[in-house]
Amino acid sequence: MKKYISALAIAAAMLTSSCSDFLDKEPDFLSPSNYYRTPEQIQSALNGVYNRLIDPNGRMYSKALYSYFAISDEAFYKNISINNIRVMQFDAGSLDIGRFWEVLYEGVSRANYLIAYVDAESLDTPEKKAMLGEAYFLRGYYYFLLTSYFGEVPLKLTPTESPNEKPLPKSSLADIYTQIVSDMQRAEEMVLDIDVLGTNERVSVTAVQAVLARVFLKMAGQPLGDTSRYADALTYANKVIISGKHSLNPDYQQIFINHSQDLYDPEECLWEVGMYGNKIGTEDLAGSVGVENGILCRDVNIGYSGGAMQVTKRLYDAFEEGDLRRDWNIAPYYYSTDSNTGVTSRTFYTEKQIYNRNPGKWRREYETGEKAQLYNSTNFPIMRYSDVLLMQAEAINATKHGPDATACEAVNKVRRRAWGLDPEVPNALCDISGIDSEDDFLELIMAERQRELCFEGQRKLDLIRWGIYVSTMNEYGREAAADGGSFSYAGNSGKNVTERNVVFPIPNTELTVNKLMTQNPGW
Repeated sequence: MKKYISALAIAAAMLTSSCSDFLDKEPDFLSPSNYYRTPEQIQSALNGVYNRLIDPNGRMYSKALYSYFAISDEAFYKNISINNIRVMQFDAGSLDIGRFWEVLYEGVSRANYLIAYVDAESLDTPEKKAMLGEAYFLRGYYYFLLTSYFGEVPLKLTPTESPNEKPLPKSSLADIYTQIVSDMQRAEEMVLDIDVLGTNERVSVTAVQAVLARVFLKMAGQPLGDTSRYADALTYANKVIISGKHSLNPDYQQIFINHSQDLYDPEECLWEVGMYGNKIGTEDLAGSVGVENGILCRDVNIGYSGGAMQVTKRLYDAFEEGDLRRDWNIAPYYYSTDSNTGVTSRTFYTEKQIYNRNPGKWRREYETGEKAQLYNSTNFPIMRYSDVLLMQAEAINATKHGPDATACEAVNKVRRRAWGLDPEVPNALCDISGIDSEDDFLELIMAERQRELCFEGQRKLDLIRWGIYVSTMNEYGREAAADGGSFSYAGNSGKNVTERNVVFPIPNTELTVNKLMTQNPGW
């Protein structure tokens, strides 16, 4: 986190081994009723709510949410074929799953304390009011992640005042989403505009609106299937677009180079998780963007990555001729070191070496300053403007049962940039035309989202809300087994996916302490 969110929360000591155990412990530090008074105290507490987006052990946006929690038909893990979460073989005792659950509820609890105990009289400026709004938003966002990955979960909206409080059962999806929307809409009225904030590491009005569009698209899809929410998704995507505060970066590659160089790009990136440092020293808020999902390179001076994630031929083939995103998102080279000279240089793959390739979206060669082997300060984007345009197009298509000129233009802007063209100027080289069917346009949106947003943690969630995650993964598994050659194991994750994998299991640690909790089907 470059500037704003680098402090630990006052509640940082309140760590947990489960939701219920955590929420049943009485605070052992300065009483919350005597805290949350000054702007500095409120900011410190808010920092703590934000920094749960980064788990030092890698289970949040520092690593897992764009890598092994986001397993789809985009990538696989080199040399991992059995008995690993990376090939979808795990159970309710998985440490990764348990820690993910804990971190999310830590975020919820920290937000609950701030919301409950902040001194209303101290919120006498828009800046102070915005901090409370951000806490509401983040509570909603942590619940959005919880229900996206675990389904029905306990809905805890107040601080734990006594260790004798009874544990909570699961709430219905409808109730959880009602609360998510309520928290985020309240935040929309309180947070600041992006140009006032001066950073996209904190949520602004348009960031809240864009995330609400994503929430409503999820509600319209599976498992809720409330198709009336497409209209709400369109309303909120339109709010972002009409605001005029955001636009496409004309150079697709530059978006991710900016991340690697610690440069803000608030026009394109509405909200991103701010990483800080590289674990050289005392700070522990670094991530592994470009390491876990980076280009194979053993030279730390260039930027080390073991090249653990490798791409699928299915993703490679999804790009059309002329689409410049392919050779940026999928690196056409790796770094090799000459054993005689010790010189490290790029080695390009042959046309047949598709499964050998790594994600290339974030390239460590662009990082500045001292480089560590496994960690860096590269931010991760949760919401980009191109995503907003594609959400607008999808929502229009669903509400009007087919695309209109606005929907087509939204997609075309994204495509023009992909071809290296001016996003605002029509160009027959890549513009879509002649698609009138709702189903055909949705297929186009599905493909465009895959090409534009690959390796950003959205593909799996998109496939789930479209109701095709299991079938798509199974198809991919069969394809990779047939054409992967020495990488035939690349499809193991797809072959292992069944209906139970639409959500994670409730961790055993939670089932042990909360007797009202029930396990998800199939686990």
